[in-house]
Amino acid sequence: MEAEQRDGFTLTLPPLHVGSTSFFKTCFNGLNALSGVGILSIPYALSSGGWLSLVLLLVIATATFYTGLLLRRCMDAHPNIRTYPDVGERAFGKKERLLVSVFMYTELYLVATGFLILEGDNLHNLFPNMGLEIWGLVIDGRRSFIIIVGLVILPSVLVNNLNILSCISAIGVLACIIILGSILWTGAFDGVGFDEKGTSLNWQGIPTAISLYAFCYCAHPVFPTLYTSMRKKHQFSNVSLKSSIIFYMSNCSVMRR
Repeated sequence: MEAEQRDGFTLTLPPLHVGSTSFFKTCFNGLNALSGVGILSIPYALSSGGWLSLVLLLVIATATFYTGLLLRRCMDAHPNIRTYPDVGERAFGKKERLLVSVFMYTELYLVATGFLILEGDNLHNLFPNMGLEIWGLVIDGRRSFIIIVGLVILPSVLVNNLNILSCISAIGVLACIIILGSILWTGAFDGVGFDEKGTSLNWQGIPTAISLYAFCYCAHPVFPTLYTSMRKKHQFSNVSLKSSIIFYMSNCSVMRR
């Protein structure tokens, strides 16, 4: 417990939560939260909005980094603030805490659902003849893959130690590196090339581009968890900066293709 002297009275504050995750592992968790399906959707976003829509990606990346720093300042304001709902309660009251919780968990639920659907579609395209029959119930290939992927991912949901999750995050980052390497190899050595084509600006496609760019940087709900898990919390700004820069550079490399 910590004691603080104010106006002749001694206030006892709860101890600040001390995490155990290192800087390196937090970088892996941050990169894994940012990267993923965004790398796959960026080329379509660029083709929809045109080359000048890259300015929007830079603006969104900068806003994400800055708001991450603001979130850290909010959490530093009081030792009991550890989640987004805590920030909402301190700012607006208990009713708004519930509202923030509803929006945050709805976003996380829909994002997870989108990932399962995307994984099911991609695996179904690779293995179109796949199907399951359970107790006479026939399940088509797409839904079968969604169920299988959900069962495979389920054990990782039960892990609440970010030191362990950093290993899973490292696998996700490695998968993104393999994707980028495959794209660069295809463009450089398989005769595809890097043709600088496309429109400069397509106003009709700007809304699509903005939504996809924003989806690439939708990791804010996990930022409080990353921050509270760090052993050296003063390094969070550095983690956020490095993760944003690396992810932005990887997106630009995909756009080049």
